[in-house]
Amino acid sequence: MENGTMSSSFYFTLFKEFVHIRYVILTLTLTVYLAIIVCNAIILFVVFKERSLHEPMYILISCLSVNDLYGSAGFFPRLIADLLSDTNAISRPACFVQIFTIYSYAMSEYTILTLMAYDRYVAICNPLKYHKIMSLRLTARYMAMASFCVVFSMALVIFFSAKLPLCGTDVTRLYCSNWSVVRLSCGTSTLSNNILGFFVTTATVFLPAFFILYTYIRILIICQKSSKEFKGKALQTCLPHIVSFVNYSIASFCDIALSRNDSDKIKILTIIFSVEFLVIPPVLNPLIYGLNLPEIRKKIACLFRRSKIGHFIE
Repeated sequence: MENGTMSSSFYFTLFKEFVHIRYVILTLTLTVYLAIIVCNAIILFVVFKERSLHEPMYILISCLSVNDLYGSAGFFPRLIADLLSDTNAISRPACFVQIFTIYSYAMSEYTILTLMAYDRYVAICNPLKYHKIMSLRLTARYMAMASFCVVFSMALVIFFSAKLPLCGTDVTRLYCSNWSVVRLSCGTSTLSNNILGFFVTTATVFLPAFFILYTYIRILIICQKSSKEFKGKALQTCLPHIVSFVNYSIASFCDIALSRNDSDKIKILTIIFSVEFLVIPPVLNPLIYGLNLPEIRKKIACLFRRSKIGHFIE
């Protein structure tokens, strides 16, 4: 390819290394994707069906499920198609659509976890002001503002990346990532892309992470000064959020740290962490909230009991 030409397609090169076990991977992929759809759909159905769960905390949990379904839709269908394909080619527009979907999912995950941490912080540290600060209307506004920031940030990233002249077509990942495309550029500086990427990562990952840590430290301080009963209830509602935050943070930070490393010695590790944040949270989140939060667990149990009774009557 000539320097500076725009490629019409990209090619995922990693699939060639797994061609001998691609049907095993395909089976696992279909199983995981189906589990993600079913588990998150149950959470959404229960939260929206039960009026008692129409509270900010549960609405944010349902937003997390919607986001997990959204991110999974940007990754799994394409992965399944590539496992069944011999060319593993993706068009340039489709590649940037996938970048937008996966990165906006990742940013939104942190945004929702941040709002969930703030919700718990207000409920535990300022309970008398909770309904004024975290009403359903204000929660919807927070989500709308956060979504706008995510879309605007990703539109900027895609705009700068799409303008780059490229001298290659090989993407060394299982999906299109921004860095895997930017690194193919030639004949022009990528400094502006790197600065923008650093700013967006700091604003949407590191700052929310520090804020979440701060809120949970404040919650723990309050719990230490409170009764055992209060401490137990507070930690019961916070534990699912903490587990989700820790799991997602580890996966995200490892992916960021390893994304620019091409060493063959850690290639497998890089591949694992590059997909972990797209696979584990969408599966783990509905299980955590469905099993650990009493209100959701009770409603899910009632739902299954009703379905069994209805089936028996029929």
